[in-house]
Amino acid sequence: MEGYRILEIKQSVFENNDREADRLREELKKNRTFLLNLMSSPGSGKTTTLRRTIEALKDELRIGVMEADIDSDVDAATIEKTGVKVIQLHTGGMCHLDAGMTKQGLEGLGVEDVDLAILENIGNLVCPAEFDTGAVKNAMILSVPEGDDKPLKYPLMFSVCDVLLINKIDVLPYFDFDIEKCSEYVRRLNPNMKIIPISSRTGEGIGAWADWLREQTRAWIEG
Repeated sequence: MEGYRILEIKQSVFENNDREADRLREELKKNRTFLLNLMSSPGSGKTTTLRRTIEALKDELRIGVMEADIDSDVDAATIEKTGVKVIQLHTGGMCHLDAGMTKQGLEGLGVEDVDLAILENIGNLVCPAEFDTGAVKNAMILSVPEGDDKPLKYPLMFSVCDVLLINKIDVLPYFDFDIEKCSEYVRRLNPNMKIIPISSRTGEGIGAWADWLREQTRAWIEG
């Protein structure tokens, strides 16, 4: 005879996090700060894309960056060279950030003088998709070498994001990656997803991405 009970707590944990995420968005709205949650797998070019994004927008928007990692400050040191505010978040082995952790990061960063705050989430296509960070919009990067079938393998990530950056298009001739096929897979999951092909190495497509982010930030601040 079993002498213990099994409690299903997953739903409760997510519900509590969702409420905290909604409260965080309310605070960001009052402060007129737009928070972007940027997600991808390791090696997709997330930090390089972020550097390009900062270069495109830093003369128009006050930008702050939160670099999340399990245990490293490599990315924060890289972003610091762009001249924007940056803080490193160590998750202590956790593979995601939730709303409470994001709020701590924002408090450490200080957003009183920040129009656009960017959270560079842990490199992972699974855990980060499960937790609402309180961000206004979610963006993700899929790089060409990863393959065009990733929407089929990680459907939740592609379902919760508002914009997809298909990065490293400069190496398309060397990989079996079909942008149209990938876009079709994505739109089956998320018909409203904005898809922008880019190359963070050459800068191709960064203008279109910066335009989208600028528009979203201004609409949030002025709305």
